[in-house]
Amino acid sequence: MTSSAPVSDLDPLEEHLLASLRALAPPPEPQPVPPEAEAMWRAQVASRQADYAARWLAEHGRSFYSIGSAGHEANAALAFATRLDDPALLHYRSGAFYLARAERAGIDGVLDILLGVVAAADEPIAGGRHKVFGRRELAIIPMTSTIASHLPRAVGIAFAIERAARLGIASAWPSDAIVLCSFGDASVNHATAQAALNTACHVVYQRLPLPLLLVCEDNGLGISVPTPEGWVERALRARPELRYAQADGSDPALVLETARELARVVREERRPAVLHLRTVRYLSHAGADAEIAYRTPQAIRADYARDPLLGTARWLVSSGRHTGESLAADYLAAREVVRAKALAAVGHPQLATAEEVLAPLAPRTPTAVRRAAESVALEPGEPLTLAQAVNAALAATLEAVPEALVFGEDVAVKGGVYGVTRGLHARFGAARVFDTLLDETSILGLALGTAVSGFLPIPEIQYLAYLHNAEDQLRGEAATLQFFSQGQYRNGMVVRIAGYGYQRGFGGHFHNDDAVGVLRDIPGLVIASPARPDDAAAMLATCVAAARVDGSVCVFLEPIALYHTRDLLEEGDEGWVAPLRPEHLPIGSAATYFEGRDLTIVTWANGLRLSLRVARRLAARGIHPRVVDLRWLAPLPVEDVLREAEATGRVLVVDETRRTGGVSEGILAALVDTGFAGRMARVASKDSFVPLGDAAALVLVSEDEIEQAALALVS
Repeated sequence: MTSSAPVSDLDPLEEHLLASLRALAPPPEPQPVPPEAEAMWRAQVASRQADYAARWLAEHGRSFYSIGSAGHEANAALAFATRLDDPALLHYRSGAFYLARAERAGIDGVLDILLGVVAAADEPIAGGRHKVFGRRELAIIPMTSTIASHLPRAVGIAFAIERAARLGIASAWPSDAIVLCSFGDASVNHATAQAALNTACHVVYQRLPLPLLLVCEDNGLGISVPTPEGWVERALRARPELRYAQADGSDPALVLETARELARVVREERRPAVLHLRTVRYLSHAGADAEIAYRTPQAIRADYARDPLLGTARWLVSSGRHTGESLAADYLAAREVVRAKALAAVGHPQLATAEEVLAPLAPRTPTAVRRAAESVALEPGEPLTLAQAVNAALAATLEAVPEALVFGEDVAVKGGVYGVTRGLHARFGAARVFDTLLDETSILGLALGTAVSGFLPIPEIQYLAYLHNAEDQLRGEAATLQFFSQGQYRNGMVVRIAGYGYQRGFGGHFHNDDAVGVLRDIPGLVIASPARPDDAAAMLATCVAAARVDGSVCVFLEPIALYHTRDLLEEGDEGWVAPLRPEHLPIGSAATYFEGRDLTIVTWANGLRLSLRVARRLAARGIHPRVVDLRWLAPLPVEDVLREAEATGRVLVVDETRRTGGVSEGILAALVDTGFAGRMARVASKDSFVPLGDAAALVLVSEDEIEQAALALVS
């Protein structure tokens, strides 16, 4: 590969642009043009050339990402309408914005982009793990989403700026910052975008500040599907709480003027606005997309006249300081410079080991986490139920951690459906314990935005079944942030979720969901699932500490059926209440009950109570088990389980989740992987949703099933 290339390898778009540039006539009278116009031109040309360089490298097998910004380069104006310290969450066609902001900061953004497309390990934000726009120095948070799933986080950041100022909490952003968030026209239709837009309007409707500037870059296409003319404008104008303005990307002066005015209004009034930026898409959707398959050659060529580079060139020529010929020469010169940088980028090494890839995914510093957990005072006192213990741990966290927030549906005045957050709103105030609208995507988006801004969010999802419509906010946004920023950005949080079954058939599936597979396969996610009150409080303190210290994303699964349980074996025995435990419980540490030599029962949550009850029945038969409470579903306490399994040589896994995709699959596979040679069996709930009434008992694991499986295993 060589950097030089003949002019004959120009594509039709470039040929049209160069011909149009050379045909630009000098103005009769020069017009004043701001200096930003020249910087916009440089960013736009460099962005266009970076797109071509990525495809040129792909022809030689050296580029791994081809979604470009060609046709969207008018977004460079937004880099001059906002400040360098205004957090930005960018659409994947935001190359010109990135380069303009980078130039303002004295950074070679072109090299950043090219290092990204060749997956170079020293690319400054993702380190070769993904091609994203992001840099800590530029306040650009790397987004990998393609369906506007970053919009709820943007709303959360705007909320966090104002809430931090109100509470006097140190924030990642200045108190007068605004949030810039760009997205595509097809994404307007996505449920995630609609959730974010609705939440923004909901906040404004309550007269709360929200300094958010949304930018819809409308090129009229969702890959191959045309966006109906007028639909985006109608969809955005229909929300009176959002100030709306539009501009055409082929008129850079108008784009800059409109963007500046909107940014000024958002900054001064602390109200959201949306810029409807009309753009055009060149070079197809991505390298694998053959645009000619769904667009006519005439339609493709007709868009050439709307080239934002040509619009900026006209603006510069009108100043009298440039000619069309000089700008054409600039374009060709930039071509050579960018290609040379592309060749240099190819020489940078990629990630070479799995350890390198995984390094930023889920850092663990157990000693520091222990210290942070122990700073949350859990004072032993009278015996508590599980619900009371979680409440006490939340109160201790709010007391010890000023940046902690507790929020969700019904958590404030009511104190939650099951009373778990009762009294926290009155004690710590509405700024720290508050209700949200009924939308799990927006609840998690608020957590994402506040977490990356310096808060410690503890959101509540009311039922496990309600998580699934919003689960990508954990999978695609929360869990990926440290991975795709090499830890430069973090969003540590503790998501509390009430779940599981055993409520005597009350409420059916949506109140008895037992599916956790969607959580267990999220890389780096910590999943805590306590059964007993003393464990619950200590584990919550550990999750809070891990979120603060390591930026861990933690899910805290609380078994509804055990919230108010007091007894274990007989009515009135008070065997399921306990005082708070001040000792630290590390992530991935199991607990063992009894020292039996005949059988090891491995379980957690409701399964622990069932198994402990069965253990007494087995002991009456002369069979003495030991019962292991996993406590943590991710990472699984494999070493603890193996140790207890080898102590008896027989393992029975009691799995209250479904047989297919349940936790027991992971436990048995882990034992096989470690070389355990003993006998193994499992009992699990049926592959069914949980029905109403007595029929629930037909699909959930029962004590009789556990006992029979145990007897079969030791026979």
